[in-house]
Formats: sequence, C-alpha cells, structure tokens
Amino acid sequence: MIRKMLSSRRTAGASALAVAALATALAAAPGASADEYNPPPPPGSSPVCVFYDGDGLTVYGDQGDRVSQVQCMLANRHYLPWSALDGTFGPQTLLAVQRFQADNPPLVPDGLVTPVTWSALWHAGLLSRGPVGHHAWLL
Repeated sequence: MIRKMLSSRRTAGASALAVAALATALAAAPGASADEYNPPPPPGSSPVCVFYDGDGLTVYGDQGDRVSQVQCMLANRHYLPWSALDGTFGPQTLLAVQRFQADNPPLVPDGLVTPVTWSALWHAGLLSRGPVGHHAWLL
C-alpha cells in the first residue's frame, strides 16, 4: 500500500500535509516504537522515504536522492541508524546494504543497490528488525 502511494513521481506541488499524514500513520504502526539502538528520526525528519522512487544503480561513493532513499529505507528496517542519513553512500551505508542483502536471499551481499535490491527494499516489511543489533551503530 505504501509503495503504491510512493510509486508515482513526486511533483513540485506535492502536499506536505499528505507526507505528514503518512508519517503519522507509519509512526502509529505496530512495532514502530524506537529502541535503544535505533532511536526515532530526528525532529523535523520523517520515517517516510520520499527522496527517490526509481531503481537506478546506486553504489559506494554516490551522493544524492537515490542514496538518501536507500539510507531511509535501511533505517526504517533497523539496518542503519537515523543519524547516518546524509545522502552519501559511504562505509556505513555499504555495510548496511550488504547485511540487508545477506538477510534477503537470493540477493548477493555485494553492496550494489541494483534493481533487484531496490525491489527487495521496497517490499521488505517496514520497521522490521534488522539482525545487525547494536554493533551496526559502532561503525
């Protein structure tokens, strides 16, 4: 349902109210509470990922909306701390992508966000527990 809502391209006139409403709905979802290793998003941000809705190859060293989208989805799934969302595909994002891929066969944990990895990210359960636990935040 959420993917369908985000599947159309954003327009310049996109309603901030609609984004806020979706964020509120996600925050109220079961399992949406923060834990000690992945606190809630910082004030002014949102667990709703609306940076990019494509499936273009995204790799180590990239910057911009594609990377922000990957990072946001990984944070929602507890593979990356919210504090790591900076729009730059660095070592922490690479490790989070590889761990997500390893946990979602038949993905190959190569750290490349290909169309297949994008699809897995889009279809993975929101706010599911990543297996990386607290050691992901020690990077």
